[in-house]
Amino acid sequence: MSRSQKEKLIKSVFFIFSLISVIILGLIVFSLFREGLPIFKKTSVYDFIFGMEWYPTADPPLFGIFPLIVGSVVVTFFATLIAVPLGVLSAVYISEIAPRAIKEILKSSIELLAGLPSVVLGFFGMVVVAPWMQETFDLPTGLNIVNAAVILAIMAVPTISSIAEDALYAVPREFKEASYALGATKLETIIQVVLPAALSGILTAIILGMSRAIGETMVVLMVAGGAAALPESIFDSVRPMPASIAAEMGEAPYRSLHYQALFATGIVLFLMTMIFNLIAEHVSHKFRQTASGSL
Repeated sequence: MSRSQKEKLIKSVFFIFSLISVIILGLIVFSLFREGLPIFKKTSVYDFIFGMEWYPTADPPLFGIFPLIVGSVVVTFFATLIAVPLGVLSAVYISEIAPRAIKEILKSSIELLAGLPSVVLGFFGMVVVAPWMQETFDLPTGLNIVNAAVILAIMAVPTISSIAEDALYAVPREFKEASYALGATKLETIIQVVLPAALSGILTAIILGMSRAIGETMVVLMVAGGAAALPESIFDSVRPMPASIAAEMGEAPYRSLHYQALFATGIVLFLMTMIFNLIAEHVSHKFRQTASGSL
């Protein structure tokens, strides 16, 4: 077999696997919409998305998922506030500042943290964080927004740190040497040269970390409290959309209104994630072009 034939064969294999992935994704989306859309024959899209009450087993049932949407957004927002500084700064320290011995220890620790199952972290949040928070802040329950945000941030930090570190390593050494030659300090070089050059990769890391947080099920099911109501403070319990789907899908009769409403909730979660990823990809691409032009 000639070299050109081998290349064609390899391209064909990669194309087939890519096509299989696209087909599988398409079938999942098709199944999601097929099972979820019929609910809108019984309730309007507006009432479903902006309704304030979620009582799927009442008579008549109420399918308002706005509190679930707010729960997902609030928990993800606070998890991002915690995870992004920790993830990015740890990546900068490991990549640019830490001595070799400490660098290896930190990298191994972060990789170990990434391998922890979400149910273990959720158990930690229930058994350790929740009682401590309840006693320290004199709360009725420690299963709330703050608890869920902290555990989700712990899950997102390894993703953000690892990918951001790879982006920082990819910055050409010549950029740093040129900065030092002009008299810049190490801190000035990191802030003014390295971070702008790696900004696109860092944004990608943040996107992936937030995507994991917004779609996580087990942690929010265990530590967010499960209250399908609008929160009034960060210490209130909430029920994000993934937690509601996981908690109720086993109890919903097949193709009942409740069953269809849970699939429709999945559609909303899917569309939110897709829109967020498209916006983030646009921003990342814009920063990539800006960094390339400035450098």
